[in-house]
Amino acid sequence: MAEPIAGDLHVANDALADMVAKAATECYGVVGMTNAAASRGRVKILPESKQKRGVVVRDTEGGVQVEVFVVIEYGTNISIVSQNLIDSVSFALKEHAHVPLAGVQVHVQDIRVKR
Repeated sequence: MAEPIAGDLHVANDALADMVAKAATECYGVVGMTNAAASRGRVKILPESKQKRGVVVRDTEGGVQVEVFVVIEYGTNISIVSQNLIDSVSFALKEHAHVPLAGVQVHVQDIRVKR
């Protein structure tokens, strides 16, 4: 297509949450996603079909603000895994969804041995 088509693109927050969950679970050191609304105590890893529950997407004036709730693999460097997760999520949202990104916050809810 040589000519651009006029209009706006709006991506639903649920679709963005799916993209973020996919990018997060593909990162080395991430065992799985946890529910953002989980209570204190034992953390349950979400099944693949419900992983977007571990992502909170908010629209702000500066762009999209993302919070990711994960379980990290025992023995990995939490700081490095978290930074890789931020980079992966940022890349997925900027390159695939073309949305402005205000920031990504990683919440490590638990550490477990990967099975």
